[in-house]
Amino acid sequence: MTVYFEDLVVGASAEAGKTITEADVLLFSAVSGDNNPVHLDQTYASTTPFETRIAHGMLTASLISGVIGTRLPGYGTIYLSQSTRFKAPVRIGETVTTRVTVEELIPEKKRVRLTTQCRVGSKLVLEGESLVIAPSRN
Repeated sequence: MTVYFEDLVVGASAEAGKTITEADVLLFSAVSGDNNPVHLDQTYASTTPFETRIAHGMLTASLISGVIGTRLPGYGTIYLSQSTRFKAPVRIGETVTTRVTVEELIPEKKRVRLTTQCRVGSKLVLEGESLVIAPSRN
């Protein structure tokens, strides 16, 4: 799906949900090289304030890329930057709902500033902002 720059409006939003699985955590660890035991070792994780294994924060953040690259603006979007503030952990088995909202349109360069949020239920687990180049008909 693609929403062209010319069709975007401030306030438009899109979201997607993803349940974080054991496989997601293991694969993300392999791809990223982040083998922190808080993600992989229940015995270790039980000694942390989280008391159980948690997903990588950047795994949660990567869900934003999925929404931006496939829903809003969608196919052909180019990432320029992402700010991220982690608010709470995500545990294996939890469903993360990721939402992006058009905050500002910058016509000169077809850029779009988006607010980004990830929630588990009503709990905000991540918030931030993306700057992207949206696909254009011109």
